[in-house]
Amino acid sequence: MSASEDDARFMQEAIRLGLLHLGQTSTNPSVGCVIVRDGQIVGRAVTAVGGRPHAEPQALAEAGERARGATAYVTLEPCSHYGKTPPCAEALIAYGVGRVVISVTDPDPRVSGKGISMLRDAGIEVESGILEEEGRRSLAAYLTRQTKNRPYVTLKLAVSADGMIGKRGEGQVAITGPAARAEVQKLRAEADAILVGIGTAVADDPLLTVRTPGLETRSPVRVVLDEHLSLPLDSKLVATARQVPLIVVATEPPRFDNSEDKAFLARRDALDQAGVEVVQCNPNRLDELLPALASRGISSLVVEGGARTAKLFLDAGYVDRILLYQGPEVIGQDGIESPVTKTDMPSDLLHRGTFIFGDDRLDEYEREL
Repeated sequence: MSASEDDARFMQEAIRLGLLHLGQTSTNPSVGCVIVRDGQIVGRAVTAVGGRPHAEPQALAEAGERARGATAYVTLEPCSHYGKTPPCAEALIAYGVGRVVISVTDPDPRVSGKGISMLRDAGIEVESGILEEEGRRSLAAYLTRQTKNRPYVTLKLAVSADGMIGKRGEGQVAITGPAARAEVQKLRAEADAILVGIGTAVADDPLLTVRTPGLETRSPVRVVLDEHLSLPLDSKLVATARQVPLIVVATEPPRFDNSEDKAFLARRDALDQAGVEVVQCNPNRLDELLPALASRGISSLVVEGGARTAKLFLDAGYVDRILLYQGPEVIGQDGIESPVTKTDMPSDLLHRGTFIFGDDRLDEYEREL
């Protein structure tokens, strides 16, 4: 096996590790690191839950003396600046690593290129861009927040055989089976936040939490676009706001001298008392909302609810990935038409693959990073 094939194999393992803590590392990226000596993995790690320690010092500690002269495979350029922990590049140097192979260069201006320079100045051989496309996809949320000041947005839709996502007046309609629904729970567990419109929040009264046994603690922040603060105080979302964070996005009223404004303020105070964070900006101005979410440490956002909300994100061009589930059921009359189908997918979203879950089909589309 050639060196390049070895590099690809070990980097693939580092990328696999990095995916394990998606949605659990706060504002830090979930990075994978593998230490290899004489063709054997002697240390491996992923960024710890909460964002620290980083992957490299954990993998180096596992390798110990075997790290001397070894090759380190890391999905993101090792950091070079002092923050709450010392630089990872410094740790690689201290352990005597002989070679570092990197998938993606860090766009953070505190790091970009500096980590590589620090390693090379210490006499360590460095190669970058190994499995870069796969690495960028694994780090998509972090890269998007760093370069675009907004979360990476995934639109999830479940569409019936006749192209509908629901039925008017009936609330939530089961379109896919248990295998596909289990995948959606996994998607939630890997996301920083999940967003729905007020129509979905009222009609379905959802929890928007992760219900898979063992993953309940990985429920994302819930976000509701609710221009007039119409979310009922007795809804499941509000009732659980102290257990799982809930953000309600509402437009600030223009005046405070009439009964409508006073009612708005009373609803806002009641939500505050229930533990809900009310963010006041125009829910239809995604160019304002998405940076506001990013400033709260949200790097990945799943848009789940409502044709109107889905269309809002599509029309604004802020959808980075679409997960289009299709079930065998027909909804028929009074169906709510899907805002996007396989035949009218935005041209900049590329088809990444088709997956089968029981009787259901998933087509994944993604924009180039």
